[in-house]
Amino acid sequence: MSLASNARAFERIENGLVIESGRARRRPLRVRWLPYALLAPSLLFLGLFTYLPVVRVAIESLYDQPHGTGAAVATFVGMGNYAKVFADPAFRQAALNNLIYAVGTLLPTLVLALAFALAVQRSTRFASVLRTVFFFPSLVPLVAAASLFFFIFLPGLGLLDYYLAKIGINGPNWLGDSDIALWSVIGLTVWKNAGYYMLFYIAGLQNIPRDTLEAAMIDGANAWQRLRYVILPALVPTTSFVVVIALINLLTSVDHVIVLTRGGPSNSTNLLLYYIFQAAHENFEIGKAAAATLLSVAVMLAISLGSLQVMERGTHAKA
Repeated sequence: MSLASNARAFERIENGLVIESGRARRRPLRVRWLPYALLAPSLLFLGLFTYLPVVRVAIESLYDQPHGTGAAVATFVGMGNYAKVFADPAFRQAALNNLIYAVGTLLPTLVLALAFALAVQRSTRFASVLRTVFFFPSLVPLVAAASLFFFIFLPGLGLLDYYLAKIGINGPNWLGDSDIALWSVIGLTVWKNAGYYMLFYIAGLQNIPRDTLEAAMIDGANAWQRLRYVILPALVPTTSFVVVIALINLLTSVDHVIVLTRGGPSNSTNLLLYYIFQAAHENFEIGKAAAATLLSVAVMLAISLGSLQVMERGTHAKA
C-alpha cells in the first residue's frame, strides 16, 4: 500500500470511518462522545468554581454597592472602581511590596531548591535523610509556620535574637521595623517553599541523559561548567514550570501576613491579597475589591502564559 493510500485510510478513520473487509462503516456516535462524557464532571466543577466566580467578580467590579445593601441597589460605575484602585496609595504600596516580595522570594528559593536537589539526587542513605530534612518545612501549614516564626522573631526574647546575642549582636525589631519586616516575611517564605520546589528539580535532574554528562566529563568540563552548560539549559522547562507555580503561590498566600504583621508596620508588608481582603471585609468596598482581584488574576494569567511559552520553547530546544 502506498503512502497516499495510507494517508487516505488514516483520514477516513479519523473522520469516524472504520475499514472492515473492504467496506467502510461509520464509527458509532457514542464512541466519539465518550471523551466529552468522561470530562463532563471535571468541566462542570471547573466552570462552577473557577470560571463562574471570575465572571461574577468581573461584573461586580463594574458596580458600586453600598455597605448593607443588596445587589439590586448597586450602581453601575463602569471603570470607576479601577480608577479608584489605581488612585489608592495603599494599592500602589501593596503592588510594590508584592513585586519586592516575589523577586526577593523567588530567586533565593529557586537557588536553594536547585542546590538541595543537586545535593540529594543520588540514592544514598545520607541523601535520603537530607531529602527528608529539606522537604519537612513544606509539610508545615503556613499558619503554623508563621506562628513559629513569630516567636523566632520576637525582639530580645526570640530564638534569633538569643543566638545573635551570643556573638555580641543586638537584633533589630524584625517585624516592627518597616525597613526589615518584609524581608522577615520573605525569609519565612523561602524556608517554607525551597524543599517543595526541590522535588521538581530532582525530577528534572533525573531526566537529563547520563551520557550527556559523561561526555562533558570526558571533554574535561569541571563541575561548574557541567552545571552551566549542561544541567541548567536542560532544566529550563522545569524552572519555567516552577516559576509559574511559585508566582501563583506568592500572589495567593496571605495567612502568614495576617499572623505576623497584618500588613504593618506602615503598610510595609501589605500584599495585594491582603489589600483585597481589607477592601472587601474591613472597608466593605466590594466593587473596589473585585477590581483589584481581577487585576491580580490578569497579572497571574500573563505570568503563567509567558512562563509556559518559555517552557514550551525549552522543551522543543531540548528535543
